[in-house]
Amino acid sequence: MSRVAKKPVNLPKGVELNIQPESVSVKGPKGTLSLPKVAGVEITVENGVANLAANDPSLTALTGTVRAILANMVHGVTEGFERKLELVGVGYRAAMQGKDLNLSLGFSHPVVFVAPEGITLSTPTQTEIVVQGTDKQQVGEVAAKIRGYRPPEPYKGKGVKYAGEVIIRKEAKKA
Repeated sequence: MSRVAKKPVNLPKGVELNIQPESVSVKGPKGTLSLPKVAGVEITVENGVANLAANDPSLTALTGTVRAILANMVHGVTEGFERKLELVGVGYRAAMQGKDLNLSLGFSHPVVFVAPEGITLSTPTQTEIVVQGTDKQQVGEVAAKIRGYRPPEPYKGKGVKYAGEVIIRKEAKKA
């Protein structure tokens, strides 16, 4: 069996795991997340710990995947997820306009990004963007969309990059 699937999911105080016939929902201080129930994967809750088991030995990998998603949901409703982006380049800056993100990325026009439901955007400085939310997949997707407007280029390193991302630089042409 999958080693990930064998590991139990601890439910901290204030977190409820509700198992319905068609879905599994996790409710915590930061919100509620739900996951469609996967056929062949059994979820049991005992003493604040959720255990997963596969009905069929061929579904052990799927059980590990469901366990990882469930653990991320529990982490999301308790602490939340965060992704930081940095803007590198002369004149590149970000500012909030209400709930929308206004980006100046060297184009002839400003780029306005509207945050989806459940995602909070903030700009601590003009060259930093912080994406926060409870759903790990949605936080990563929004950060990737913002990065996609101007990905970092390999010659000068200009563009929108993740915090801590290393851009491998290329050498310019020699005359």
